[in-house]
Amino acid sequence: MKIFFMGNNWLGWQILTWLKQTGRDVVGVMIHPPEKQTYTRELLQAASLPDNRIFLASQMKLPEVREKIRKLGAEAGLSVMFDEILRKEFLEIFPQGCFNLHPGYLPYNKGAYANVWAIVEGTPAGVTLHKIDEGIDTGPIVAQRRVEVTPWDTGESLYRKLEQAGVALFQEAWPRVERGNAILKPQDPALGSLHRRRDTDAIDRVDLDRKYKARDLINLLRARTFPPYRGAYFIEDGIKVYMELKLTPEPQESDTAMGSKKERN
Repeated sequence: MKIFFMGNNWLGWQILTWLKQTGRDVVGVMIHPPEKQTYTRELLQAASLPDNRIFLASQMKLPEVREKIRKLGAEAGLSVMFDEILRKEFLEIFPQGCFNLHPGYLPYNKGAYANVWAIVEGTPAGVTLHKIDEGIDTGPIVAQRRVEVTPWDTGESLYRKLEQAGVALFQEAWPRVERGNAILKPQDPALGSLHRRRDTDAIDRVDLDRKYKARDLINLLRARTFPPYRGAYFIEDGIKVYMELKLTPEPQESDTAMGSKKERN
């Protein structure tokens, strides 16, 4: 299967690297514009394609660019951490459709910051490979995997766990897509949640005069702890003060016993 890859971030780089190392035919790559790029240099090195097969996301609405992509002959499109909505005229380029690796356990936490909302709202966390339709993360599911959220997870630590789970899930599920025997499971439109990037604006300011349940406030602070990015804050005397939360679980008896055994050995 010839693949047109659209990606960004560490997870995008890892998936593209695996595709190339395992001999998959990646015929073109689309990347974010410069202001939104992360791991793009590594991604392009992994792709090892000529410049005329590299495209910017800002160009996808141009008919002449879509025609160039069409002529590459890709049978399927693949999106990994690609922050653009794919419209019908773009999806129709690929005979087998487009697929997306999403860092959320669909139908929960469609859209942005699935790691944050899984903690704030107590919804299931995980990763999902699904076929893309015209909605936002609403297409039928190929495969998914739950990820445990511990009481000491932060937005950052959960994000890292989701990245690792995403790699494992993709390597397991993508061969079924290639063989054409993947079973697609429709999502129930009445279930789940959707969040935009701007939705965090409504939760980031902690009101010093408001009453919070301790659990809710801790969940908010830990969900928005992802240095060096700014998250939750309060304002005092006109000064905005950003907060991070450090959580350290007490070692369990089994962990302590194991440590003592290692010391004796």
